[in-house]
Amino acid sequence: MLLRLQKKKTKTSSLTFLDIKPIMKMMGFFIFNGFLGRLSYICNAYRTYVSHLIIYSLSMDLFNVYPINPINIVRAQGSTVWDAEEIPYLDLYGGHAVISIGHTHPHYVQRITEQLNQIGFYSNSVEIPIQRELARLLGEVSGKEDYHLFLCNSGAEANENALKLASFYNSRKKVIAFSKAFHGRTSLAVACTDNPSIIAPVNETDNVIFLPFNDEEALSTAFKNYGEEISSVIIEGIQGVGGIREASVSFLRLIRTLCDQYASVFIADSVQCGYGRSGLFYSHDYAGIEADIYTMAKGMGNGFPIGAISIAPKFVATYGMLGTTFGGNHLACAAAVAVLEVIKQDSLIQNAATVGSYLIEELRKFDQISEVRGRGLMIGIDLPSELAHVRKDLLEKHRIFTGEARPTVIRLLPALNTTKEMADQFLTAFTEILEG
Repeated sequence: MLLRLQKKKTKTSSLTFLDIKPIMKMMGFFIFNGFLGRLSYICNAYRTYVSHLIIYSLSMDLFNVYPINPINIVRAQGSTVWDAEEIPYLDLYGGHAVISIGHTHPHYVQRITEQLNQIGFYSNSVEIPIQRELARLLGEVSGKEDYHLFLCNSGAEANENALKLASFYNSRKKVIAFSKAFHGRTSLAVACTDNPSIIAPVNETDNVIFLPFNDEEALSTAFKNYGEEISSVIIEGIQGVGGIREASVSFLRLIRTLCDQYASVFIADSVQCGYGRSGLFYSHDYAGIEADIYTMAKGMGNGFPIGAISIAPKFVATYGMLGTTFGGNHLACAAAVAVLEVIKQDSLIQNAATVGSYLIEELRKFDQISEVRGRGLMIGIDLPSELAHVRKDLLEKHRIFTGEARPTVIRLLPALNTTKEMADQFLTAFTEILEG
């Protein structure tokens, strides 16, 4: 019996990489003392233990594509989040500029709850009045009341639809994008993103022309060479992943002029830099121009997935031209309406401009910083390589979440209702780290 049991357990052990020698010693002890009942109990317990290990090893796991911080956030309010140990953190990143009006804002929660108690979803095959409510409010707050709204689910999807609509409009294929641009991870959006490591072979295309950011001569030359083929120009008013870099006023104006001259479409990617974050509704507004299509997402839903494109009147819609299953659903629109209502009621665009200007002014007093870039509450702190540890210290020693743009840029993308007191909390921690 003992030999048969040893053979069975050895086979199991080879499958599960478990060392059963301690178990065998225990078995020998119990046999020697005549405790066969206990031996049976141990064998059954061991068999159950091994079977659980095998089941666990075969269960589904996550596809490991995110380098994550070992912090489990379980609760949030305003610009404070708490981990599972009830340790509070100041959130100055908002999950990649997503949290625009603060976590779990009471009006936001109320709007979503009321909507969910009525209806959460139906497709775009029926009337959804809250879509029109959202369009009206967005036009009012953004100052683009004569534009039209198409709703989708994310920033990448918004850019994808903008590029597609532009191509429908002028029947052309070529797109101009810029160095360090990030426009999303879907097919054409990622093809317009300046990061070869995330562009799969199936996404590669000769239709995208990459030019140096803010290089007016290169832009003029590209239009001179390809003008009649260029469908659209897509540009972030302030690059996010690219390190918080502003498009210059003269560069944005030149894009507008050339697009008008060659009947190309000006696409203003406002996914991260829009929705009031810069101190203006669309960050491109500081150039005093209007784009043909504005794309948006992130701060639009304050964490609820929603995206959209705002479309100039010259575009004519036809049935089936664009489409989506989930885009514009009741629940997503309720979230987006709540966000705009809070932005409007609490003057959050002005607050972003005021608190952001204060932060930028104070940060520029630090001699150790290579450069401070950005507008409003979209700020990049470019550090020398010897200060690459600062972001980690902010999180681990001072419990402050910030973002990064590699190699050494700290990104601040907090909620638009961030206060001067929160800004001072960050500045105090930042000072302590640099002086330490």
